[in-house]
Amino acid sequence: MSLAPRLDLRQSQSLVMTPQLQQAIKLLALSNLELEGVIAEELEKNPLLAAGGEDGEPQQNESISEGGDDAGEAEPLTADRLIETGDAQADAPLDVDYDSETFHHDSAADMAGSTSGGQLGMDGLSGAMPEDGPDMDALAADAPNLTDHLLKQAGEVLDGQALTIATRIIDSIDEAGYLEMSLAELAEALNLDLEQVEHVLAIVQSFDPTGVGARNLGECLALQAKEADRYDPCMATMLDNLEMLAKGQLPQLRRMCGVDEEDFADMIRELRGYDPKPGLKFGGERAAPVSPDIFVAKTRAGWAIELNNATLPRLLIDRRYYGELAAGAQDKSGKAWLADCLANANWLIKALDQRARTIIKVATEIVKQQEAFFLQGVAQLKPLTLRTVADAIGMHESTVSRVTSNKYLSCERGLFELKYFFTSGVSGADGEGVSAEAVKSHIAKLIADEGSDILSDDKLVEILNARGFDIARRTVAKYREAIGLGSSVQRRRQKALS
Repeated sequence: MSLAPRLDLRQSQSLVMTPQLQQAIKLLALSNLELEGVIAEELEKNPLLAAGGEDGEPQQNESISEGGDDAGEAEPLTADRLIETGDAQADAPLDVDYDSETFHHDSAADMAGSTSGGQLGMDGLSGAMPEDGPDMDALAADAPNLTDHLLKQAGEVLDGQALTIATRIIDSIDEAGYLEMSLAELAEALNLDLEQVEHVLAIVQSFDPTGVGARNLGECLALQAKEADRYDPCMATMLDNLEMLAKGQLPQLRRMCGVDEEDFADMIRELRGYDPKPGLKFGGERAAPVSPDIFVAKTRAGWAIELNNATLPRLLIDRRYYGELAAGAQDKSGKAWLADCLANANWLIKALDQRARTIIKVATEIVKQQEAFFLQGVAQLKPLTLRTVADAIGMHESTVSRVTSNKYLSCERGLFELKYFFTSGVSGADGEGVSAEAVKSHIAKLIADEGSDILSDDKLVEILNARGFDIARRTVAKYREAIGLGSSVQRRRQKALS
């Protein structure tokens, strides 16, 4: 064995993550609304990019080569193939097969009156204006928050030092309407006597909504009872012993209150009418509506699956502006900059188009796997994994995971996140798996229809086993808690209170 230095040539494969490949992978995981922001940034940075109008040509026909001619359609190369070969310079970073599928570039909202050819018409799924007019709730202004509402009332009745104390108290009230800081801490922070802070707190507690500024649930309900002129010694005793009411110790609590059964039932009925979280009616920010990324509808020819392109501008390359810049006098750095802008614009348009094709391909397989759900509902939802879909369409599991992240599907049964269709399951009597969501649906229906005969978890297991679900008691308890339903003891207690 020679110890002398020498030169060796070795050949190996490795994945080179170019900026273009990183951008394509990032675009795949974005929702339509998030992608809209990315496109807006690219439009600002790249002068060759322009947002096409409704009559613009399809995106892939607008990309041009550096020589000024239309770029020919290259042989597709999937992301999985890129990982295997290390060919990071190719223009197809995503799992897309151009020759095996047909893609509609127009969104459902753009297909007015068209229901043929697998495209959606102008119905409830299309995103177009419904028959009863636009959604006025979406146009409504945000409601004032609780803090602003209380500060406005404080400014009308207080001034000077009292207003300063009230402002500090209001700042310490949480969104549910409860005072988070103790009065002793507030008095120490303001360097004031505790009696002064208590006096101002009493004024704040008289503000709308009734019950705001309370330090606990009992005080919140007591403020509302006083407002309704129902706060007597019997009601005070009940409010001081709410834990007994929660535990269902009704006979003992009734004896403590010193009332008969009729009056006791009337007191409970009164309490049930109070708001335990009065501040939530002024809640924080209004929840923004979810915009679907994919439309699915049943047609005579099968399932129509289409992207919601109404939320995205159509990107085009400004040929005229490129020609003007290319024909002008430029130095070497200017030509390099223009070439980079053109290459980036071409890449972005191709990446967006391939992203759309990949999403359509994954959504099509999901609809195929879960067709029974789209036809009959959640009770027919089957167990499904990312690997199952990835193997069926010849993609990597990570690609399917990115496609299904932060994206929503709109169909006749409602709006669902794509991740919703991937769920674990339990064994069925026929040997096929049953989705956990389907089992939850059966449990929820059984409990909703139980009436006065409260079903225990053991009884639920017995009924589900008779229906063909091979499920254990601990699984029933886990699914029941997951859908927010209490145990048989808790439900029986609630029945007694009602």
